[in-house]
Amino acid sequence: MKKILGRKIGMTQIFDENGVVTPVTVVEAGPVKVVQKKSLEKDGYNSIQVGYVDVKENRVNKPLKGHFDKAQVEYKKYLKEFKVESLDEYEIGQEIKADIFELGDKVDVSGISKGKGTQGPIKRHGHGRGPETHGSKYHRAPGAMAAAAYPGRVFKGKKLAGHMGNEKVTVQNLEIAKVDVEKNLLLIKGAVPGPKGGLLTIKESVKVSK
Repeated sequence: MKKILGRKIGMTQIFDENGVVTPVTVVEAGPVKVVQKKSLEKDGYNSIQVGYVDVKENRVNKPLKGHFDKAQVEYKKYLKEFKVESLDEYEIGQEIKADIFELGDKVDVSGISKGKGTQGPIKRHGHGRGPETHGSKYHRAPGAMAAAAYPGRVFKGKKLAGHMGNEKVTVQNLEIAKVDVEKNLLLIKGAVPGPKGGLLTIKESVKVSK
């Protein structure tokens, strides 16, 4: 399965030969380097660990420094594991670039959504609001709390005000509109989670829609 790490650059739009405009997200996909291989015999599963974004030596702690030195790979800011079916296709130090994807490929993109702090039920859950006029004093409140005298309590899971955003979000079945191999850029149709500069995981879609 094709998988890579990337950073969200921002959004723009592209035009096809008929002049139809398509909104796209520009993602700097890789290059990532294979830092470690985990095997079924030794670790119980097959996976590769990849590193992304070079950092200076003084930004890496001693355990990680030893980890990178053992693999003879440059120090990286991010480390991520990807499960793979076969380890034969990968070698420690191997570089994986955006060219593993092609035009028209379907991908799932995961990232950390923008944090929005504490928000009320209208913004957080899309609840309706009360009337604004005719003496109404109910505008953006959460609504009824419990079911009368019995059970006389608020049920778990009720959608109330609280922390919003800053959580892992995955958007599935996005289409790659363009691949720039020289600059390691992927142009993906539509929006992806997170702010500009946010870390993204791009992988081949698991639920391909027809």
